[in-house]
Amino acid sequence: MTAPRKNRPARILVVDDDPGLLRLLTIRLRSEKYEVEPVASAAGALDSAVLFRPDLVISDLRMAEMDGIGLLKELQKRWPGLSVILLTAHGTIPDAVRATQSGAFAFLTKPLEKDHLLAEVRRALRTSGFIDDSEEWQTEFLTRNSQLSDLLARARMVANTDTSVLLTGESGTGKEQLARAIHMFSPRRDGPFIAMDCGLLAPETGEGRLAGTLRAAESGTVFLRNVDALPEALQRGLAQAIPAPATVDDAGRPTHTGVRVVVTSERRLDELVAAQQFSEGLFDRLNGLHFDLPPLSKRREDIPLLVARFLDEIAAETGQTRRNMSPQALEVLAAATWSGNVRELRQVVREVASLAVGAVISPELVKQAMGQTTRMPSFDEARDEFTRGYLTQLLQITKGNVSQAARLAKRNRTDFYKLLTRHGVSPDDFKD
Repeated sequence: MTAPRKNRPARILVVDDDPGLLRLLTIRLRSEKYEVEPVASAAGALDSAVLFRPDLVISDLRMAEMDGIGLLKELQKRWPGLSVILLTAHGTIPDAVRATQSGAFAFLTKPLEKDHLLAEVRRALRTSGFIDDSEEWQTEFLTRNSQLSDLLARARMVANTDTSVLLTGESGTGKEQLARAIHMFSPRRDGPFIAMDCGLLAPETGEGRLAGTLRAAESGTVFLRNVDALPEALQRGLAQAIPAPATVDDAGRPTHTGVRVVVTSERRLDELVAAQQFSEGLFDRLNGLHFDLPPLSKRREDIPLLVARFLDEIAAETGQTRRNMSPQALEVLAAATWSGNVRELRQVVREVASLAVGAVISPELVKQAMGQTTRMPSFDEARDEFTRGYLTQLLQITKGNVSQAARLAKRNRTDFYKLLTRHGVSPDDFKD
């Protein structure tokens, strides 16, 4: 659909062949200042979507001619990344499983609780990429992945502090993007953000460069990449240069002096400290908060969302007609290894968008751009993906009730909790 924009209400397309419910949903959503387009059939929804360009679709499941699942699949073909919430008066488990397996964002049972509906609408708009001024925080982190969503929520809460932050994760997972977001949402946002790669510092000259960078970042944020590669001779000096946590003034407000430090590391710093390969004093100063960003292989459900975002960006930058990725091309992208993670995905999408002749990007063009490096996931990867999807479906059906979900899975509650932890699925994400 259209690129997310600020300062306009979110557009919601509502589809239901029951005139009374269609009118009720429209009134409820418009009362929350959403722009609503009500239609009475799936065919009408597909026609309206072309001009209305919705940010979210809410559709009844049971409709004549084309049902909600059929509409969902057609919308996914035309606009990958568009979130769809399905409604039903029947509320059976098979309906819920079929809806979630087809890619529905949420499955709600009639009669609808107003607060529950609005909560799901807000959550869907966040994950589909619509941003209002209060939600700019996640603009670069479009995700449906519960692990990443939880990480971003925690990072947002600490952005307003002066605590040092350690970011880990594979190359291309967005560590610098998160560092910049932490700076922009902190009291230091008007100060400088200065980045330096510790792996490029020589022991002979690095001390002066490091000290100069810290001075230049005064009242702002210094971002140190690859701090685990910092020469041993420079580690003690950096520990002494990093300011202690902020104090408070007479009014009890935190004082923001010196410079905030955000660092990345390719290796575990605690293990390096134990092996006497990294300064324990520096580790103590840097290890205020630790965020480990998941690789793209652990959040494959985000690939269609990210591709849609990148295609929107390219169209906005070039002024050209927006390209669309064919479903087969998306399958190719979803099966790739992505050792370069989101950065590599963005590069591939940019390349195929520039090479595409027509409006639709073919799978052959994607394979060519990737140098035929795509592969089917390994057995372990496929098993993990299936398990994560299965757990997510159970929690969606039971609305986060772990005991009920464990019974459906025919597992005891303790083992089921272990599965949730191992696969990064949080029951709280599915509760009303």
